[in-house]
Amino acid sequence: MAFADQSIRQEQAQINITPLVDVLLVLLVIFMMTAPVLSRPIPLTLPQSAPPDAERLPPPEPIVLRIDAAGGLSWNGSATSLSALGPLLADVAGRAPGERPMLQIDAAGDSDYETLVRVLAAADGAGVKDIGFVRQP
Repeated sequence: MAFADQSIRQEQAQINITPLVDVLLVLLVIFMMTAPVLSRPIPLTLPQSAPPDAERLPPPEPIVLRIDAAGGLSWNGSATSLSALGPLLADVAGRAPGERPMLQIDAAGDSDYETLVRVLAAADGAGVKDIGFVRQP
């Protein structure tokens, strides 16, 4: 009679981590080489804070420039033309920085896009920097 061997060997599965370490080292080298290339400084112009003891004046009232569906312009409620808009915008741009009002453009939903582009080009040509758009619900 043959007796079975009581000590049956069971193999244990083991993970071979050598390829994993190789891949991680290659990735580490790649990241070390690309990190200095990707970290370029971004030029930003941040606002400067005013001294706490300085008197703060309220901002000037914004100028509302409305563009209707027919392409007509109105400057704070009074009708104006595109040719007369240049001197008005130059006057706004020529004021002191604390006294410059914001130009708010209120374009009708069905207004002509070309008129809006001409108004923005005139504002850019005059040097107006603070421009906002009024959104109607």
